[in-house]
Amino acid sequence: MSLPVDQLGRGLRDLRISVTDRCNFRCRYCMPAEVFGPGYAFLPKQDLLSFEEMMRLIRIMVPLGVEKIRLTGGEPLLRQGLEDLVAMIASVPGVKDIAMTTNGVLLGHHAERMALAGLDRVTVSLDALDPVIFSKMNGTGAKVERVLKGIETAQVFGLPVKVNAVIQRGVNEKEILPLARWAKATGVDLRYIEYMDVGETNGWAMGEVVSGDEILTELASEFELEARPAAYRGEVAVHWKHRDDGREVGLIRSVTKPFCRDCQRLRLSADGKIFTCLFAADGFDLRGMLRGEMDDSGVAAAISGIWSNRADRYSEERGSVTRPKAEMSYLGG
Repeated sequence: MSLPVDQLGRGLRDLRISVTDRCNFRCRYCMPAEVFGPGYAFLPKQDLLSFEEMMRLIRIMVPLGVEKIRLTGGEPLLRQGLEDLVAMIASVPGVKDIAMTTNGVLLGHHAERMALAGLDRVTVSLDALDPVIFSKMNGTGAKVERVLKGIETAQVFGLPVKVNAVIQRGVNEKEILPLARWAKATGVDLRYIEYMDVGETNGWAMGEVVSGDEILTELASEFELEARPAAYRGEVAVHWKHRDDGREVGLIRSVTKPFCRDCQRLRLSADGKIFTCLFAADGFDLRGMLRGEMDDSGVAAAISGIWSNRADRYSEERGSVTRPKAEMSYLGG
């Protein structure tokens, strides 16, 4: 089967797998506590894809162009035995990179096993160093020290660490420079993310977006930076290097400078639906195919057809289209 190309000429390269829709944080921009409270109905265990079902899909998608796998959630480290999944993925010919995005609270307990299993790198969501701001943003009172210790432990076991920081006006914009200083001192690549209108529950407003240009101006007040060309098509962050040590800082500007035309990502939800855009309303059910009698060639043809019909470019259309969106915690960020 030839490699599928979508309606905008984009190939399929990255697969993001949400291994659970549950999380131990309640960040307001993703899972606000008043919505995802004690009575919230998360996916029942029987609806989740098994590791074997995930592996079947990975083996089907690699010949379609997938080279990079990222494990997401919810919080992926809540999924028991995740290192076993990593080891299975690492054994698949053609997979060139295995990454994980985590809030970092449990990372210190799992870093060694994940590294030994074959995880190539880890991205930690860290929106503030200030304990009060961090506690307020995560919605559970979790301590920033646990996240910092998790990052340190990951580095000890040889896992390269990137940090993502969502910057929201009136909440944590004062953390831009402290985060940059900390990342530079600790050898962590840092990426700032514009506050996005993901899902339907975070109360997003354009006035709360701190633009990438504003962030860059703030950084330039203290650091000497030089632009770094994109490493590959579909690299979502635009990067700058510190001139004195080469450490990188990036900006993900989905709101003010969309990168839809280069997006090569497919998202797989924990219950087996594939989403062709972070801002999609609905996914395509693969679990029914896997648990039915469809063979691999049939599943591959279905995925190829879905990708070939893809024309998503929501961030370019923002403001001119209105549609419901699935929650990021469900389909994976």
